Amino acid sequence: MRTAVITLVAGRHAHLALQQRGLAGGTRHPDHYVVVALDDPAVAEIVRERSPAADVTTVQLAAGRLPLATARNVGARRALAAGAELLVFLDVDCVPGPTLLDRYTETAGIAETAGDRALLCGTVAYLPPPPLSGYQLEELPELAPPHPGRPRPADGEILHGGDHRLFWSLSFALAAETWRHTGGFCEDYTGYGGEDTDFARTAAARGVQVWWVGGAPAYHQHHPVSHPPVEHLDDILRNGALFHQRWGTWPMENWLRDFAHLGLIRHDAATDTWHRTGEPRSRHDRGSREES
Repeated sequence: MRTAVITLVAGRHAHLALQQRGLAGGTRHPDHYVVVALDDPAVAEIVRERSPAADVTTVQLAAGRLPLATARNVGARRALAAGAELLVFLDVDCVPGPTLLDRYTETAGIAETAGDRALLCGTVAYLPPPPLSGYQLEELPELAPPHPGRPRPADGEILHGGDHRLFWSLSFALAAETWRHTGGFCEDYTGYGGEDTDFARTAAARGVQVWWVGGAPAYHQHHPVSHPPVEHLDDILRNGALFHQRWGTWPMENWLRDFAHLGLIRHDAATDTWHRTGEPRSRHDRGSREES
């Protein structure tokens, strides 16, 4: 099964370099490594002459915002045009465990044999800040357990019938035919938040299951974040309203409640809409954000 790994990059070049090292150290190497640079011309130099070879393509910002949905679709089209049969999406912060591609490929074969369409999701562990010497690939499993808010199947175990609300785009895979069946990501979403929740909702509506795959771990490299992500408040309100228009409910409800508690937004129960009431304040927390 010809496998493509797709990642989006806007800065975080050291994270990208470690991801590339992780792919090179795996028990199975990608047949195609597609790196989508989001208005980031330095990416080509970062990955040059490293293994696995990276196919870099560029997407420009949309009104100054990261077009994450569009960029994933661009990466998928690039991979499919080169003959990919399995698409593996990895957040640039995520370092693949050595068996990630093997397990995703094996599980995709099981789904194909059974005639099932599925989003395949491995575990993700949030790493603490790196030591002075940096992260060492062989030490990553000892630094943090898989995220407790998601299923944690054992190596070789597959949990079928997963909750689509728990899908996340940090690490997932799907067959090329399943990707075409979903139609990809809705490109009306720009900036931060909501596009992956929409993708999962679309997959559910089209009969695509969620399978949690044991033995396909990814390790999320540490970076500073905000709790809640006030710097993305406008993106979250805009994308949340789009999701509400498409599906009748609001995504990212925990963040909306946190914003309301800070006095930044208010909810109009009569129209089920959220509105800005104050200016966001940047508040950084050095811990790991659950949904990044």
